[in-house]
Amino acid sequence: MAKIEDKVDLYDDRGNVLAKDVPITALSPLRNPAIKKIISLTVRTAAVDLAGLEKKIATGALGGRGMLIRGIGRDLPIVDKAEEIRKEVEDMLRVEPGDDTRVDLMAGGKRMLIETPTARILSDYSVGLTAPCAALTHAIIDVCDVDMWDAATVKAAVWGMYPQNPDPAEGGCAVKMLVDVPMKNEGMGYVLRNIPVNHLAATVRKRALQGAALTMILEKAAQWEMGNAIGPFERGHLLDLAYEGLNANNLLYNLIKENGKSGTLADVVYSLVEKAKADGLLKEKKKMPSGFIVYDTDDMQLWNAYAAAGMLAAVCVNCAAMRAGQPVPSNIMYFNELLEHETGMPGVDYGMAQGTSVSSSFFSHSIYGGGGPGVFYGNHIVTRHAKGQFIPCFCAAMCIDADTMYFIPARTSALYGEVLGAIPEFAEPMKAVAEGAKEIM
Repeated sequence: MAKIEDKVDLYDDRGNVLAKDVPITALSPLRNPAIKKIISLTVRTAAVDLAGLEKKIATGALGGRGMLIRGIGRDLPIVDKAEEIRKEVEDMLRVEPGDDTRVDLMAGGKRMLIETPTARILSDYSVGLTAPCAALTHAIIDVCDVDMWDAATVKAAVWGMYPQNPDPAEGGCAVKMLVDVPMKNEGMGYVLRNIPVNHLAATVRKRALQGAALTMILEKAAQWEMGNAIGPFERGHLLDLAYEGLNANNLLYNLIKENGKSGTLADVVYSLVEKAKADGLLKEKKKMPSGFIVYDTDDMQLWNAYAAAGMLAAVCVNCAAMRAGQPVPSNIMYFNELLEHETGMPGVDYGMAQGTSVSSSFFSHSIYGGGGPGVFYGNHIVTRHAKGQFIPCFCAAMCIDADTMYFIPARTSALYGEVLGAIPEFAEPMKAVAEGAKEIM
């Protein structure tokens, strides 16, 4: 592995210092215990709407949207017997006493949190879905004394239309995970990028910088899985994660605070350039006859991290001024364009963020129409090209959005916020990563 010596101070979303002189290697998904736990929980944690499941079985609404099988409805006391069901699910999932199996009830037995034990993940994260589905099916049949004639109805209510439809979301599966099924990944290493923005916004309870942090942790971890963060490229990804995702040296917070009351995209650009000059990162390369100054740097990877933090700050400033998430693609586009014109330096991800913003603008604004920023994810055909810096801006925008969109987190992802938001590492990722870094420093 390449030798990396950079150190940063980490701050939270309120501008409070969390950890000082942190080697950026301590932020690596390969080393930081909090990031490793976040990734582990992402692929083995599930949420279940027990009240909704009880209603599905009672009405025969099995197999996804628009599916109704009349005459098979059964009144099963799933919520009333939630504790018995919980205990049986936990007993079936547990591999060894004291392992990391977790099954908890919430909202008076109406919701269930399931963390499949790590020991069950042998080669495929799909077990984070399949094992809870199987255990929940068996538990309901046992606890509610379902006979052999109705057992198939319970199975269909829990699993949905699987295997006829391998998509749990479309097939009406009762068990919900952040990650999608493997066959929907765009290619190798895309697992952690295949999470809709709204799910993450709901999980952090719509706090913009925490949402951006959680999103970027997952997006950047995927870069290691894709092979993008190898050798000389590793430092660049760590710097991006530190500055845009974890508010290194309070740069992100200060850019937002400085321009929050009356600033524009251009003002954030000016602030970023002045900060980069003051820190010795940008230096004058050539002054043109017109007076325009072309800049250069001795550290292009650090420049990219600064630019990425500026991009997120610009999105926060502009979307907050509108109280809307819709402009995030154009914010990304014009921030990068203005930055390139102001400095002569490349924009975020060396032009990839700006290019990606064009296609995502088309999909969410133009002829196609799309579903708005909240339904996008890093696995999407129009957003997958930028290497981790792009989707955190989308998540921040949907956190800021004042329910102006049709597809809002409360509409698409309420269960994730209610259940997964109770996990400390998901709720406070900036704090968790800083504490994890201090453990290994």
